[in-house]
Amino acid sequence: MPEAPKSIPEEHRRALAFIDEVTANAGEVQRRVLTEILAQNSAAEYLHRHGLTGQSVGDPEAFRRLVPVVSYEDVQPDILRIAHGDNSPILSGCPISEFLTSSGTSGGERKLMPTIDDELDRRSLLYSLLMPVMNQFVPNLDSGKGMYLLFVKSEARTPGGLLARPVLTSYYKSRHFVEREHDPFNVYTSPTEAILFPDSYQSMYAQLLCGLAQNAEVLRVGAVFASGFIRAIKFLEKHWPRLCRDIRNGTVDEEVTDPAVRAAVQRILSPDPELANRLEAECSRESWRGIIPRLWPNTKYIDVIVTGTMAQYIPTLDYYGNGLPLTCTMYASSECYFGLNLNPLCKPSEVAYTLIPTMGYFEFLPVTSDGGRSEQLVDLVDVKLGEDYELVVTTYAGLYRYRVGDVLRVTGFKNRAPQFSFVRRKNVALSIDSDKTDEVELQAAVGKAVADHLEAFGATVVEYTSYADTATIPGHYVLYWELRKGKTVVPAAVFEDCCLAIEESLNSVYRQGRAADRSIGPLEIRVVEEGSFDKLMDYAISQGASINQYKAPRCVRPGPVVELMEARVKESYFSPKCPKWAPGSKLWIEKEKSVNGGM
Repeated sequence: MPEAPKSIPEEHRRALAFIDEVTANAGEVQRRVLTEILAQNSAAEYLHRHGLTGQSVGDPEAFRRLVPVVSYEDVQPDILRIAHGDNSPILSGCPISEFLTSSGTSGGERKLMPTIDDELDRRSLLYSLLMPVMNQFVPNLDSGKGMYLLFVKSEARTPGGLLARPVLTSYYKSRHFVEREHDPFNVYTSPTEAILFPDSYQSMYAQLLCGLAQNAEVLRVGAVFASGFIRAIKFLEKHWPRLCRDIRNGTVDEEVTDPAVRAAVQRILSPDPELANRLEAECSRESWRGIIPRLWPNTKYIDVIVTGTMAQYIPTLDYYGNGLPLTCTMYASSECYFGLNLNPLCKPSEVAYTLIPTMGYFEFLPVTSDGGRSEQLVDLVDVKLGEDYELVVTTYAGLYRYRVGDVLRVTGFKNRAPQFSFVRRKNVALSIDSDKTDEVELQAAVGKAVADHLEAFGATVVEYTSYADTATIPGHYVLYWELRKGKTVVPAAVFEDCCLAIEESLNSVYRQGRAADRSIGPLEIRVVEEGSFDKLMDYAISQGASINQYKAPRCVRPGPVVELMEARVKESYFSPKCPKWAPGSKLWIEKEKSVNGGM
């Protein structure tokens, strides 16, 4: 029989009442938020530059009339001034506390998003709403633990001394996470020391060891992204004999060398030969289908992001989870935390996020049926059901009418607040983990590799296309090349050099995933038979494409096109090593001349 739900805790009642209140009064809340942002940032040079001076600084109507819609490149000069140590109120009336590095890129480097101290309060507020919502659908989550595999990533400092790091690293290292009060609905199997340790191998090993040792208490498992959770399962598949040995003996593997991590794990472990035997029996079976409920038998759901490019991992999660629900609980970015999923047990294809009106000021650019965008902005409460919009945000930290780059579709409403499904990330063509590669970047990388390595042999690339292959773990980029060869035979090592050259030309987020996080596998070039792209054109025309307007797609999704290419592959080559990557982004160094007026 299903568990009878306990009474709803008072803090959960307050959280649900808050959601009801702010969504019922979404228009009024949004007007108040914009007024607060303008008042807080009334000294900002950016607002003055666009004509908001004197009394008009705090006037929402003047703001909407005078302040333009912008992209990152428009505000990058101001951001770089701050990065170089200019402490004047350029974007914000409050001091910029640090930069959050976006997984999107500009000029091949991470974008820097300014933030202020009290943004952590807003992010913590959104996190505090997740379990009150979830507990309505999955009761009694306070009777066990969550095995969440959480990790920090590298940090850097700008020339002005400000930290630059990913938003989740910022949150995990903040007092809001490290000094959080005990909450029976948010007890993790991973010790904080293991989460905060920067070595990914030691952190992963320690967190999985603790999760296995407490397997009977685990009610939910997850990570931030689907790709990260699957990577953890593959890690387990490789290292389970060591992990089981440590559970049997109550020890910690010698490769976990950090004293604080070892001590934290040792406080959890005690010798348990019986559990080790059960885990070994499951892990040594030929098939790993359903391995999650087999190892963590009380698991009720898997909590990972599977919208957008992460949807490609749903079949793999279903394989390992044997049908466990996949929950997407919140929608957030480096620019701003936006909202949450009020129906977390829905199918991944039906996920819709309710934007919480207190998080920032939200506007929307309508997306037309042909993919174009109107210049007429629409307020949060004025969007239309079934229509697509590009999200535009104004934040307390000093981004004004900033195009986030996400295209959303209105699927319903919670009171007066719209609910959105994620349609796509603008211009993203390939993605495995947190990397985002667009067609222009890929084209430039391929062109450079061909010019530097292939042309010397008289060979050229007639056509190419690509896709993100997630059948391997970690996933990797695959390029299909149709060649016109010269008189000289091209050695295999040259194609390998081409693979590496392409990787070297891709953005720093990709290179970090390859070289440091190992969340992306080596790039692969598959050489196809001559005439393959003619066959591809024939297929496209048979599906209704215009012969006059047809051009070979540079990036495709798994399906008929990939199957057509696969049937014509002659040779395959992989990148022989990882591309170069260093933790400290060179963005603000390379851009210094423009900041200093070219001097």
